[in-house]
Amino acid sequence: MRTDLFTDTLDGLDEALSAVDAFDRALVSGLLRPQPDQAAGLEALAGAVAGTPLAARVAEAADKAAAGAAGEDHLVVLAAARTALMGSVHDALTGRVADITGRPRAERNTPGAAADEPGANVLAAARAWLCDLARAGWQGIDHELVAGAAPVVSAMLPDLRLRRQATLLDGFAAELAASCPGATLDRVPVRRWADLWTRALLLTLPGATRTPAVSTATGRLLPLGVDVQEHATAVQAQVHAVFEPADGTEPRLLRAAVSAPKPDTVVGAGLWQLLRPRMSLLAAVGEGRAMELDGMPVTDEGDLVWDDERARTGEPADPFGTARVVLATAADPVTAPLDRHPARIAVPVLLEGYTAEEEDDGMLLFVLAGHRLAVDTDRVPAAGPLTPEAVAASGACLGLLRWDAGEFVLQPLAVETTVRKKTTAVHAGAWAGGTTDKAGVRAEKAATDSVAVLRERAGKLLRA
Repeated sequence: MRTDLFTDTLDGLDEALSAVDAFDRALVSGLLRPQPDQAAGLEALAGAVAGTPLAARVAEAADKAAAGAAGEDHLVVLAAARTALMGSVHDALTGRVADITGRPRAERNTPGAAADEPGANVLAAARAWLCDLARAGWQGIDHELVAGAAPVVSAMLPDLRLRRQATLLDGFAAELAASCPGATLDRVPVRRWADLWTRALLLTLPGATRTPAVSTATGRLLPLGVDVQEHATAVQAQVHAVFEPADGTEPRLLRAAVSAPKPDTVVGAGLWQLLRPRMSLLAAVGEGRAMELDGMPVTDEGDLVWDDERARTGEPADPFGTARVVLATAADPVTAPLDRHPARIAVPVLLEGYTAEEEDDGMLLFVLAGHRLAVDTDRVPAAGPLTPEAVAASGACLGLLRWDAGEFVLQPLAVETTVRKKTTAVHAGAWAGGTTDKAGVRAEKAATDSVAVLRERAGKLLRA
């Protein structure tokens, strides 16, 4: 592993991000009556894509927006330019990750045209609302403007093909509603809201709903670890694994995700109660076993479309053993064009032979061959036995290499640490299939009680 590349600069990276930041600042005050500093931000975006096929259209759109005369098409072009810049940053960083790990990348297949484009009218309505947001700006939002998303989301939800757009739009509108009125905001999440606005706008365009190309996977799936992502009303567990095809071709990295809605009273280990019934893979992860797949659908991006009928539990499989033997030769998956964003980078790696240091601000660092790598212990979930203390005392770490706030960081998924002179593995997903751990049992019981109370209350409401 090329640890010296963790901190090595990438040519053009800062310039691309500076252009994105300049455009994002223009959205804060809105594009209805742009001020000179907003016009400069629009010009910076246009300048960053000069010399590309987007150049002429972006320059025109930036001029129109600077004059306060941007139409829907112009705003879409500006969103596309911003996405292209973030995509270029993503590509540069994933190229650097490939240099660090030395692993090959899978080949992308060109997807065919969509058979039909669902919900053209409702998508046009969503696009119009998002354009109104851009004109008002984040400081100009109010409850009336934000409420305009509600009928659009309601019209999208019945169509499963539009569920992705509806969920994004609904979540974005909820964040904005919680921040109304925008004129009173002390702090605006500038990049986050620009990310959500850009993505939501481009997902309303024809072709954005294209179903990803799907093939089938037959062979052995060797789990590496589980990334748990929890919000107040939803939870997702994403299993990262190495797949060994039955036909003897090269291994590759795949992911399998399961999500569920949740009440905000269900936290910690109780989350697994919501997720286990939806995917048998979690039980295998908890037991430290492989899964045998037979014709399991998988996208070109490396996401398994999980079907319990096409999987059975296999032999014991130690994630650290898998990482030491197979991970270095497993091909990394490709990323869908609209998903090319630095926040999407999450690459499994195995680190050994490091020393742990803690900075004055509490940030944990792993030092490898004299090079420092920040460790994001805030991402360690409460739904498992892995703790920041265990990470700091570890001698080997399986984790996801991410890029955050201008630097590479490591999200721990599992560590090997010494307990009573014996090497012990501690996994973030160890409780996925159930646990006898006292803390885990208590959390599961509390979650069971919370769900029972909620079901009783829901039943009373329905009877009433």
